[in-house]
Amino acid sequence: MQTGIYLLVFLICLALLFDFMNGFHDAANAIATVVSTGVLRPRTAVLVAAFFNAIAVLVFDLHVATTVGKGTVSSAVVDHYVVFGALVGAIVWNVVTWYYGIPSSSSHALIGGLIGAAIAKAGVNSLVASGVLKIVAFIVISPLLGFFLGGMVLVMVSWLFANSSSRFVDRWFRRGQLLSASLYSLGHGGNDAQKTIGLIWMLLIAAGYSSAQEHVPWWVVISCYAAISLGTLFGGWRIVRTMGQKITKLKPVGGFCAETGGAVTLFIATAFGIPVSTTHTITGAIVGVGAAQRLSAVRWGVASSIVLAWVLTIPCSAFIGAVAWWLGSRML
Repeated sequence: MQTGIYLLVFLICLALLFDFMNGFHDAANAIATVVSTGVLRPRTAVLVAAFFNAIAVLVFDLHVATTVGKGTVSSAVVDHYVVFGALVGAIVWNVVTWYYGIPSSSSHALIGGLIGAAIAKAGVNSLVASGVLKIVAFIVISPLLGFFLGGMVLVMVSWLFANSSSRFVDRWFRRGQLLSASLYSLGHGGNDAQKTIGLIWMLLIAAGYSSAQEHVPWWVVISCYAAISLGTLFGGWRIVRTMGQKITKLKPVGGFCAETGGAVTLFIATAFGIPVSTTHTITGAIVGVGAAQRLSAVRWGVASSIVLAWVLTIPCSAFIGAVAWWLGSRML
């Protein structure tokens, strides 16, 4: 019994480490545009993002956590080793992509690791098809929605301020970016922290300390939001450069439009319990803003390399998760 408790504590700590890395890795999503446009200094931007990550716990219901905890993999298959495989798959892929400055999805790395570990244990039938298909569909839908909304907001702003001087527009949208970056950080915390909440809840159910009919324990909710906020506080500067300037050159008005489009996408997804990638969402919104100005404003080579990383994330993290499950089931 003692061994089981120690293993459970170890896995909860590992899950919180992933949550911290999620915030660290995905800090760029929330702050890259506001930093690259010069509206906020990096450390100030990080503090703002971390604050709004944390208070998201007061705003959003736990629909995303429910999808991850009960709607991805059959609860009968989940045990300590499956969760271990999922976390190792996600953490290893996050470290690799962070090192190379690739804005991949921490969310899909976690889902991929979970899928790989579950298949390694019990085969494809262990997956909940409806939940997995919904997640896979939004790999395409969330960046397209971000692209559309980011571009549409820029077009609307261009019409509204057509007769205004560039200096006037720049001054007002520097202020507007404070609001849009805060909203995006709120959506980031609301969607991403819940994925780890769902995983820990899944682990507690498997260990007999909770049930699918009970509410997620509040200590799990608070610790996960705290972990992702601390991760954001330390920031992921390698990825900020890619997101903020390499895709397209942003001005405050463009940053405002991209963050607003991305925030609306995240709010919609979180309300419907869909665990989307904040990385995909903001990247799509940034590309949409650039393309709305002119197609040549987007560095399509950089964008295509990012898309390649999106395609590889789930299969690569799934493979690592399967290997980790195999090792964990023999060594832990």
